[in-house]
Amino acid sequence: MWPHNLTQPPRQPPRRNKEQRLGAVMWADRLSRLDLQPPEKNVLMAQSELVSSQHVTASALPPRVPQLSQAREALTRGVRVRNEFGETQEAQIPAERPLTLYLDKQELVTLMTVGAAPELLALGYLRNQRLMHSIADIASVQVDWEVEACSITSRSGIADLTQRTAGRRVVTTGCGQGTVYASLMDEVDNAALDAETRISQGELYALLDAMRLHDSLYKSAGSVHGCALFEGSRLLMFTEDVGRHNAVDAISGWMWLHGVGGQGKVFYTTGRLTSEMVIKCALMGVSILISRSGVTQMGYDIAERLGIALFARCTNRHFLQYTAPERFVAEPLERLSA
Repeated sequence: MWPHNLTQPPRQPPRRNKEQRLGAVMWADRLSRLDLQPPEKNVLMAQSELVSSQHVTASALPPRVPQLSQAREALTRGVRVRNEFGETQEAQIPAERPLTLYLDKQELVTLMTVGAAPELLALGYLRNQRLMHSIADIASVQVDWEVEACSITSRSGIADLTQRTAGRRVVTTGCGQGTVYASLMDEVDNAALDAETRISQGELYALLDAMRLHDSLYKSAGSVHGCALFEGSRLLMFTEDVGRHNAVDAISGWMWLHGVGGQGKVFYTTGRLTSEMVIKCALMGVSILISRSGVTQMGYDIAERLGIALFARCTNRHFLQYTAPERFVAEPLERLSA
């Protein structure tokens, strides 16, 4: 038996049937009647208290930004476990819940997410899949966890949406089986990357130290990937999700919402640098990618072709640079003699 002093894990909500999920389409009709706050006051910062308005000047904001909901759900759940000593204790596990995206009432995709920044995740998905090219074209992004749905409303409609989403998709090696539309494989070669963006070895170490000390869901619950956006060694945005492709989409959505370009920015992830991650960062205009994990062959090939710098196996003072040596200002350490 479990000890009486341990709390019972919260009950899980009943799973909804297909009719209830499809009912989310009709739910979009009532969104226009909601009393929404101005978008600049309710922008989600995904768990990073370091993200603040002073990092983005008012002049950098797009002239029209969508109205965003502020959907909130618990990011972790307490469960009871037994350790190697036969003792029972409470442990935290990250949430994982489905979120179906609807664009102008048309179902796009269902994403599995921890739910930290669902509105930004939706924006980033639209941007990285190139379904919409300007954030000014989006009127609202509204998430309702009761129906596990996100309703995205455009300002003028998208005439060829059905044709654009009916094309062949490529299942990538992204955590949770990410997908990209095949046309992105062609579009990535035209990505606008700043040729002057550099990072020094000292900045790299400062970045790694910042991530090591940063409070995170992973430290309390594990089982999630973290992604961050830096300018030099200054942290601009940090988020976590059950899949690294979700986390990078949320950062992309934050950049899009605030009119932040990729010039001079550095992307950090706890996960592998796969082809999907490199493609998405290239489309965001980010030319330096850093990972605590490794690099896949296709990710390497794409980065080498585009001139994107990949750093991987980055822990403490150890790192490996794989591509674009011209983007790195080396300050080599002295090797200690045996």
